[in-house]
Amino acid sequence: MYTLYWAADTGAFAVQAVLEELGQPYRREILVTAAGDHRRPDYTALNPMAQVPSLRLPDGTVMTESAAMLLHLCDAHPEAGLLPPPGSVERALAYRWLLWLATGLYESDLRYYYPDRYTADPQGAEGVQVAALARMDRLLALAADLLGEGPYALGERFSAVDPYLVMLVLWHPARTEIHGRHPGLGRLARLVRRRPAVERIWAQHFPPGGDSPWSTWTGSSGS
Repeated sequence: MYTLYWAADTGAFAVQAVLEELGQPYRREILVTAAGDHRRPDYTALNPMAQVPSLRLPDGTVMTESAAMLLHLCDAHPEAGLLPPPGSVERALAYRWLLWLATGLYESDLRYYYPDRYTADPQGAEGVQVAALARMDRLLALAADLLGEGPYALGERFSAVDPYLVMLVLWHPARTEIHGRHPGLGRLARLVRRRPAVERIWAQHFPPGGDSPWSTWTGSSGS
């Protein structure tokens, strides 16, 4: 069984969605980041970066980096078809998407929400945050262009790339406006939201009545 070291509305969202899509048994080890659980010695022994999520594989191996987890899960369970076959052009495009999102948009999100980590000048955090938001906007515009008619990142077929991309769209501070700015991304978000695997985990990340603008979103509007 897999063990997902989990916190709500983190990179665990995409990993959990893929585990659900695969139908693989897993358990959540819940970390309350506001209480500093991710900095406990027992957790940093698993993930020295004190980041969430981590994934313990059935043989006990511990993985970090959510994009790497998606790649491994899809390779370990190829029968689900959540990524194209290794060596194919379509697989190359999936690699491009996942690595670009992980190194670009994901990192920009971190700079926006944790700007103090990226400057030694106490007065410099605001500038880091402003630059990060501008980069998030630019990268989301590029993502919308790459998506094109889609409707999914890899064309007509849903893949593990899609919940990862939608997760990063949800993290934009103006996420309620993103669908209007980039209709293709909005359509993708609705398609992903409607999937039974995502429905099963949605309230864990965005509890009904919570302060997230997505807490009551059903994804039912539009095409």
